[in-house]
Amino acid sequence: MAKKKIGIIGATGYTGSELVRILTNHPDAEISLITSESRAGELFSDVHPFLQGIADQKLVSINQIDDYELDLVFLALPHGVSMDFVKRFKDRSFKIIDLSGDFRLSSREVYEEWYKLNHVHPEGIEKAVFGSPELYFDEIKDANLIANPGCFPTSAILGLAPLLKANLIETDRIIVDSKTGVTGAGIKAKSVNLYSNVNDNFKAYGLKYHRHTIEIQGILDRVSGKETLIQFTPHLLPVDRGILTTIYARPTEKMDKTKLKELYTAFYARAPFVRLRKQEPAIKDVRGTNYCDLYVTYDKRTHMVIIVSVIDNLIKGAAGQAVQNMNIMFGLEQTSGLHLIPLNP
Repeated sequence: MAKKKIGIIGATGYTGSELVRILTNHPDAEISLITSESRAGELFSDVHPFLQGIADQKLVSINQIDDYELDLVFLALPHGVSMDFVKRFKDRSFKIIDLSGDFRLSSREVYEEWYKLNHVHPEGIEKAVFGSPELYFDEIKDANLIANPGCFPTSAILGLAPLLKANLIETDRIIVDSKTGVTGAGIKAKSVNLYSNVNDNFKAYGLKYHRHTIEIQGILDRVSGKETLIQFTPHLLPVDRGILTTIYARPTEKMDKTKLKELYTAFYARAPFVRLRKQEPAIKDVRGTNYCDLYVTYDKRTHMVIIVSVIDNLIKGAAGQAVQNMNIMFGLEQTSGLHLIPLNP
């Protein structure tokens, strides 16, 4: 079978570099095009020197896309920019996987409320499939536009989906407490991710109004068939990559650890990248991989279910999940190109 021809739109950020790193060794795909408006004409390895001698492809402008025959493109573009691309190229033959938040939410109105941007292509919101393979495998198979999930939502949704699907927890008092490395803020220099602000420090941000709140809540509404209410608080860790999410939920019936294990084992029986752990996982347990590690337990004293969910925010939270979606869209094995072993320590 001929390899699928892939374009990566936007190459200068962390997500673009991770897509190239993964796809370079993918047995069923080849990178035909990498774009950058600010660095066009340079080599990809000039932008990301760690890939020198591995990915030395020349960067081109998006305006040259018509010179390439593509089967699929990944959009590693900022929020508010991806929608312009999708609107411009919506009638082309290639499939699109968007890694921004432009098509993840339920409607134009919800997007504009939480992102404070005018959405120029609301038709795309209606057509996009939320790219969580563990939840929407069949829909992803037939999709032409995928809204790749956010990093925090991936860790939270996978942690909560089995309980909500089985109607085993109260839906109006779920607490999602997440910690992330600084790569979650992107590659551009900001005061929040300066060394002096991050090193030897730990802080919460985005209280009450972080835009991933509504993404988590919207998908969990669909999973449960009810309205959910999520209290989501992210925190910034002095590490480069990884997310650890601790979730607290109150069960609606008598609960024990055995019941939880059986529930999660059955729910994720066909999910090759969800690992149910025997002990609390750490972010280094998934570093550089497409795994989501889950540890689920029940506290009899407080009558609370506690879930610990860890992912690499750049892989399962972004580029790796996008490649997993690509595999499903092309009828390939989900794991193709993603046999990545964690880097630990």
